[in-house]
Amino acid sequence: MTLTPATTPLDPFLHLTRQQWDSLAPSTPLPLRDDELESLKSLGDPIDLEEVDAVYRPLSALIQLHVEAALRRHIRVTDFVKTEREHTPFVIAVAGSVAVGKSSTARLLQVLLERWPTTPKVELVTTDGFLLPNAVLEEQGLMRRKGFPESYDRGALIRFMQAIKAGYSPIDVPLYDHVTYDIVPGATQTVDRCDILIVEGLNVLQPPRISGSGQLAAVSDYFDMSIYVDADSADIRDWYIKRFINLQSTAFTNPLSYFNRYADLSESEARATADSIWRDVNEPNLIDNIKPTRSRATVILRKGHDHRMKSVYLRKG
Repeated sequence: MTLTPATTPLDPFLHLTRQQWDSLAPSTPLPLRDDELESLKSLGDPIDLEEVDAVYRPLSALIQLHVEAALRRHIRVTDFVKTEREHTPFVIAVAGSVAVGKSSTARLLQVLLERWPTTPKVELVTTDGFLLPNAVLEEQGLMRRKGFPESYDRGALIRFMQAIKAGYSPIDVPLYDHVTYDIVPGATQTVDRCDILIVEGLNVLQPPRISGSGQLAAVSDYFDMSIYVDADSADIRDWYIKRFINLQSTAFTNPLSYFNRYADLSESEARATADSIWRDVNEPNLIDNIKPTRSRATVILRKGHDHRMKSVYLRKG
């Protein structure tokens, strides 16, 4: 049988409505309280317990299936080749645009997965820690491209992922300060023998690059599962502007904040500034680098204009 695009759309994803997705997981008590959820949310993200129940409970159950399958496969392979069963974490990527809510998703998943009956140890690492220091970005003329693939120390990030999948522990990773908008000199986060590692970042699903000597390793080569948080670009722009205005009266008021110079802008000036940053930096990064990687995800969580999850795309294979 010959397949033609006109008659057979070649879609690798199973599309589930919110209602269909909600029905997939058993209705068990949520291991989370309102006050705990509040501490996990990013500014402007309206996640509530109903959203957690309808969207993140099934996602947690799906992840558990993937982890169990990976463990069974690992045991069979090590038995087959007669080697020791070295401990290597199951790695989950969480990707998506600035302001889409991927940080909330990653933090929420960490808490939910930690509260499985088996109580695994779950670590969360953001790729912000692998951004080049501001001084280096300035020197290379990349400050206006911060968050683009070239603004990261990709070699260090690849070496970290290689060490994770090789079973090394403990591993220290650099820390990023969102107040100073820079790497904290000498400060590290230690990842030590976790069962699950969540890696959250803008461009974590980038495909391998090609150099003169052939194909280079990509961070995504080391993921066991990946989640892309998606929404219309116009909605993400609105969320970004709202978040920027909210930050004016909070984080931007800190004298140490890199964005302190924006704290005293009028609302109209703040909107114009945020819109300019979105158009010049975040939107091009989304269009050119982030969104093209969406189809590489295992799961796509699709949000509506109200920031709530409307549908889920689940890779068939």
